[in-house]
Formats: sequence, C-alpha cells, structure tokens
Amino acid sequence: MGENLQESHGDAHASVLLADDEEPIRRVLRAQLTARNYLVYEAGTGEQVLEETARRKPDVVLLDLGLPDIDGIEVTRLLRQRSQVPVIILSVRAGESDKIAALDAGADDYLTKPCPPGELLERVRSALWRKTIGGLHTFHAGDLDVDLQQHAVQVGDRPIQLTSNEFDLLRVLVLNAGRLLTPHRLTHEAWGEKQDEEALQLLRTTIGSLRRKLEVNPARPRHITTEPGVGFRLRTEA
Repeated sequence: MGENLQESHGDAHASVLLADDEEPIRRVLRAQLTARNYLVYEAGTGEQVLEETARRKPDVVLLDLGLPDIDGIEVTRLLRQRSQVPVIILSVRAGESDKIAALDAGADDYLTKPCPPGELLERVRSALWRKTIGGLHTFHAGDLDVDLQQHAVQVGDRPIQLTSNEFDLLRVLVLNAGRLLTPHRLTHEAWGEKQDEEALQLLRTTIGSLRRKLEVNPARPRHITTEPGVGFRLRTEA
C-alpha cells in the first residue's frame, strides 16, 4: 500500500525561491540546493518575495521572517491568499509563539537557523512530495500503511481498527504528511469548529490512542511526532 516519499519524487528540476536579506546566507543555501539540482531564485525583501512568486511560480518558498520591509509572517499570510505554494520558514526566531503564528498564517514548516543541510533538504522534499500527491489515497512509511479510500490501516501485517475520531485525525495527518500542524489546524480540519478546550482535549486523547495502536513504543513515537508547544507531524520516513 502506498509509496515512500523517497520513491515518489525526485529533486531534479524543481525550483526554490530563497528569501533572505543576508546575501552570505543565501550563498550557502543556494550552494546546498543547486548541488541537489534545484533551480534557485532569490529575493531579499518581502515585496520581492511576492513579485517573484507571482512571476517565477516556484515549487517551494524558503522564507526568512526577518525581512527588512514586511515581516515574514505577514508575507506568509499574503502568499497564502494568492497561492498554494509550500512555504518553509527558515529563521533565527526560535520561540513557540513565532512558530505557531507562522504555521497558522499558512506556512508548511518551520526550521530554526542554523539548520543542518540534511534536515533542510528533507523538508524541501516533503513539501515537493505533498504537491505531487493530488488525490492521494494511500500512504506508506516504515511499517505503517494507510488506505484512505478503503479506510484500511495496517502496521506490518496486522490490520488496525480505528474509531471514527482516530481515522478523521489520521486522514488529516496523511494528507499533510511531513508537515508540522498546530493543534488549531489539526482540530479544525479533522472535526470542524469546536470549543477550544473541548477540541484540545479530544486531540490529546486521540493522539494518545492513535500512538497506542500505531507505534511500537508509544512513549517514543516514530510515526506521529511532537514538536513541544507547537504541533504534530506524521513522518514520511520511519
């Protein structure tokens, strides 16, 4: 069932808009990306990000929050009004409030500088993979297989029975595989509008029960991971 991320999308010929006002940082990132055959465009201001996104139509935007004219969170919000291009934040801001604000504004992911090149490239691949899945019905990572059309879940050769709440939440995670999702985004997409405390309690309970069913060791999850204080991610490799 399904495809692994590494098997489903190559790096060649994809384009990345690299948005940072510091040219030395752009130079380093450009070298890392071009070494993997990405076509790289550059922008040093928020206005340039908006203009270049409209003109170049990149496959992914790597966006610093500290741009000189428009704050990166506002740039993210404006981009999301105009395009569904994946946006990966790459910033020195490490606070939970900045991460949550950027993700709720529409960013797909958030990395803190300095970021290991391997991690950055993995997040870019994940973003590209999500763009290609279209009407995804199946997902595979490690020993986990999910068929959304058949409502079928397996861990290894073992079928897993899920409640409706568990499957609704897993479906959102699968459709956003590799993406860091805030609790607000998860609960809204899985179950619609609910009172905040009710939704968060349901999320905590459902994440816990999913881990007990899907993870070899629920205390050290490999599939559904947590970034403390920020959100959850379904890993595309396990």
